[in-house]
Amino acid sequence: MACCDDPTEPKKLDRRELIRLQEQYGELVRDLLTDDPEKVILKLLNDASGYLTELAALNAHHASVRLRAIALLEKPSMSILQRIVEKEPDSEFGLAAKSRLEQIGN
Repeated sequence: MACCDDPTEPKKLDRRELIRLQEQYGELVRDLLTDDPEKVILKLLNDASGYLTELAALNAHHASVRLRAIALLEKPSMSILQRIVEKEPDSEFGLAAKSRLEQIGN
């Protein structure tokens, strides 16, 4: 008879949660295979973590995804924006990053 959770035991995933995650994964794969991947990625970007948004801003394949990611970056990501400005000062990404830096710097 256990009174407490054993920290050495791996966490057990609730069966309903597992089913939900499998369905979510299946829907994502279906969307990527049947829809425009750029649209799917743009939709996913809205709910992405800060880290993934920073990665997209730095080197996403689609220009629209990079520009959207740059627009979503906040104050903690100012170093990423600065890096983009330094690497690509005259590109559309560098100009977007410079503009975003000015917006969040104020």
